Amino acid sequence: MIIEGSRIFLQPLEKKDAPMVLAFEMKNRAFFEQFSIDREDDYYSLEGQIKLIDKHQRQREQDQAYYFGIFLKNIEEFIGSVALFKVERGPAQSAMVGYTLDQENNGKGYMTEAVQLILHYAFNILNLHRVEAGVMPINIGSIKVLEKAGFHKEGLAKQNVKIRGKWEDHQMMAIINPHDERKI
Repeated sequence: MIIEGSRIFLQPLEKKDAPMVLAFEMKNRAFFEQFSIDREDDYYSLEGQIKLIDKHQRQREQDQAYYFGIFLKNIEEFIGSVALFKVERGPAQSAMVGYTLDQENNGKGYMTEAVQLILHYAFNILNLHRVEAGVMPINIGSIKVLEKAGFHKEGLAKQNVKIRGKWEDHQMMAIINPHDERKI
């Protein structure tokens, strides 16, 4: 399955992609560690990436999460990832969104496009009602991406996620399916 945008496309990752993903993670490790959870050492190994891709495939099959690689259309270069995770069915019909983007490709609009594509998938294919995101208040670039995609701020979750050994606050943001008849 490929989700096409104007400059990028999203595609689920496969085991064969593990070396490419590992190289991407190693290249951007210091940049990502500013804002992401602490990783086990095996995360930065080929075996660790293969296990993670397998896990993501199982989560997709079980309707729990949907992980995609982000690729530049013109040269099919892997530049990041975007995911819907913590998918809840029943009365919630919701998910969280998360993403990473190669540091060299920040500020070019690729992540805004990727988030817009994943929202289209969430609302029109998965039929979700709501998508949420949590972002550290100092991560202004990420907040701008979410705002451009239509997210609104809902509040500050104090000491929400442990990053670099410290509990960090997160600005909680959300977007409601604009076509959802379930709205009040």
